[in-house]
Amino acid sequence: MNHNLPENSVLDAELQLALKVADSADLVSLAGFTSRDFSVMRKPDKSEVTEIDRATETAITNILRTERPEHSVYGEEHGIVGPSDAKFQWVIDPIDGTSNFVRGVPVWASLIALVYNDVPILGVVSAPAMRMRWWAHLGGEAFYNSAPIRVSAIDTMRHASLSITLNKPWRDLDSSGSLEKLQRDVSRVRGYGDFWQHMLVAQGVVDLAIDSIGLAPYDIAALMPIVQQAGGRCTDRLGTSNWRANSLVTSNSLLHDATLAYLPK
Repeated sequence: MNHNLPENSVLDAELQLALKVADSADLVSLAGFTSRDFSVMRKPDKSEVTEIDRATETAITNILRTERPEHSVYGEEHGIVGPSDAKFQWVIDPIDGTSNFVRGVPVWASLIALVYNDVPILGVVSAPAMRMRWWAHLGGEAFYNSAPIRVSAIDTMRHASLSITLNKPWRDLDSSGSLEKLQRDVSRVRGYGDFWQHMLVAQGVVDLAIDSIGLAPYDIAALMPIVQQAGGRCTDRLGTSNWRANSLVTSNSLLHDATLAYLPK
């Protein structure tokens, strides 16, 4: 156990709280998704948001502020709530995949992370419309729907399965066509998108996932402990492990350096 991290008993207790919070989030988000009774607004950055996003974050924050008043909460919709100098901070994306949510695609999830001294120490990813949930803390295994998971053992690019989310910032960077070459050099390419591609890496059913450029901390923090505890590796496109970066590359570890070598800098 890393002595810079809390004891496993503390991690276990915080994980149980995070799973309880995910249950409450699921009740709010899934009811909204099923009813289709919501309006869609645009935030200043032009991204979509619904009142379900905000209600889900409020449900999460209310529990965390009641159960852990000494912790702070950093959410996509409401910013930072609680003590500004807290060693523990919950980092929340109430609905990752809002565009899918709006269109009726079930690939969306609540992302719940706990960060301690700027290190994400646990993550829960709950996708109730798909009946899927993943979780881990840094003192134990990673789980998918209560079963332990492990990354794949694929060690050559030509046998690898890749999920990639290309957006304009990637295309603007890639004047040499290296991303196209990467897609030609692997065995299979799909675009599962958002949180899901990284959880598939953790499960060992996808070997590499490259997210869009333009991510925020709450898009990344919950994913990292799960991928890491499943034996995978998480970095930004430059190779730095940083939950505050604007990009995310996950892999089974064996293929990570080879993948980064393709990426435009």
